Amino acid sequence: MNDVQGFPAFARQQRSTRGRSWWARAWVQAMEDTSLDTDQLRKGRRYANSGQVGTITVSPGRIAASVYAPEDTYESVVHVDELSADDWRRFNEQIAARSGHIAALLDGEMPHDLVEAAGDAGVTLLPGIGDLDPSCTCDAWELPCQHAAALCYQVAWLLDADPFVLLLLRGRTRESLLDDLQRSPSKPTEAGAGSGAGSRAGAEAGSGAGHGDGSGAGSWAGDGAAPGEVPEPPELPDKVRLEDLAVTGIEPPEGVGPAVLPLLVLDAARRARNLLSALLHGRPVPATLDEWQDTIRLAADFPELTRPLAEATSKDLAPGIQAWRYGGAPGLDVLEHTWTPNAADLNRARAELLAADELAVTATANRLTLGADTQLRLDRVGRWHPYRLVDGSWTPVAPPSNDPLLAEW
Repeated sequence: MNDVQGFPAFARQQRSTRGRSWWARAWVQAMEDTSLDTDQLRKGRRYANSGQVGTITVSPGRIAASVYAPEDTYESVVHVDELSADDWRRFNEQIAARSGHIAALLDGEMPHDLVEAAGDAGVTLLPGIGDLDPSCTCDAWELPCQHAAALCYQVAWLLDADPFVLLLLRGRTRESLLDDLQRSPSKPTEAGAGSGAGSRAGAEAGSGAGHGDGSGAGSWAGDGAAPGEVPEPPELPDKVRLEDLAVTGIEPPEGVGPAVLPLLVLDAARRARNLLSALLHGRPVPATLDEWQDTIRLAADFPELTRPLAEATSKDLAPGIQAWRYGGAPGLDVLEHTWTPNAADLNRARAELLAADELAVTATANRLTLGADTQLRLDRVGRWHPYRLVDGSWTPVAPPSNDPLLAEW
């Protein structure tokens, strides 16, 4: 079984180096918390987005890649502690405790409750401060240097796409983990499969009174659950694709073009699946959006809808779409509205920016203006959104950051 995986180099792109998923962001946070030089992190983000990191090799306890700088090519490596055999045994027990855990992993999700349960069992899956050990062939003394930082930022993109990358770093391939689970005698208990005395009681109840009429507690227990136990939750449906939809025979409502209807159906199916996933895995359900927020969200998710939505609202959607793609509903809010944050938070950020740069910093409501053409806007969840003055209009230019010094402005 091959414990080494190679991932093709990322092309040049403008993409958030923070990661989209919570587990990728935790990875980035662990790396950034280790750094004592924010300038190295800033340069690392530029290397990551400019396509200067080569093929990334991931193996148990190690990630590595060549980083192509103007002056030379450097070899960057980041080491991570592998989990012990006993750690993996306890981790597998947590996965087996609920069938939805492995389904979520296979669906590209890392459930919060799985990581928390593993932590309660003494297994630390996500790295924390000091857990990443970077090195590089360059002569920089900072850890991480800009080259190792670029590698870590791109690994966050790999983690967004597949949480099994993190499990490989910790010492198990996807195949070996699934094989271990298949051989494991553990059965899901949290979801209602039952074990031990409870399971035996269920079987006995199934063979007693009530079994013959197919109803009541006996019938329920005979299906594998003891009386009063919660049945096993359903598996999450596969992701719906546009080509999977069968809406060709449905007449669109008045004002909705035939090409628009399938996209609206696809959107409804995706939102229903996201809601079900949140409920099954114990995550917060998606926030309720007002009509304008939902208009921008639809246009951001489906560019084909931008024109009909703009015509229906008689508004320019482009600024809102850009704000949404960078920061979701909070990003759209800071584009259009100001609010009054805690004065201490704003003054602290202003002082940090003044200490790091010679530009004048002016504070107004939730906005810090740096010089003549740069601005940071604080949203209501504590993130700073970078803006630039473009053709006389303040325009969002990059994803937000919890640290104003790390915002890509």
